Amino acid sequence: MKAFVTEADYQDRVVAQWLIKKLHTDFPRLLKIWADGAYAGLFVEKAAELGIEVEIVKRTDDTSGFIVLPRRWVVERTFAWLSNYRRLSKDYEYWVTSSDAMLYAASIHLMLRRLARLRQPA
Repeated sequence: MKAFVTEADYQDRVVAQWLIKKLHTDFPRLLKIWADGAYAGLFVEKAAELGIEVEIVKRTDDTSGFIVLPRRWVVERTFAWLSNYRRLSKDYEYWVTSSDAMLYAASIHLMLRRLARLRQPA
């Protein structure tokens, strides 16, 4: 997991353009990103310049109830898991680095719980 925490006054589309450059540097084998419809446009063009394909996951026109969108549920599920941690449920932190650290701590805790479950004898 890689986190990139910013102040709340930046739009997601702007931050995504910064992040795509960092992702390409840190993960040169990255070939594909699934993104929300809000990232269509300049983000897709920047990614294409770096050789990264961006697949926009679009909603269907059918509005009759809840519909699971491909790959999007992974992000929503992760946000739900992280929102169980009180320090992440509200914006308590003054510094961005503190929020970043709390996000990593919660992620480590989630992963350790999963690994401990896998190691339990049957």
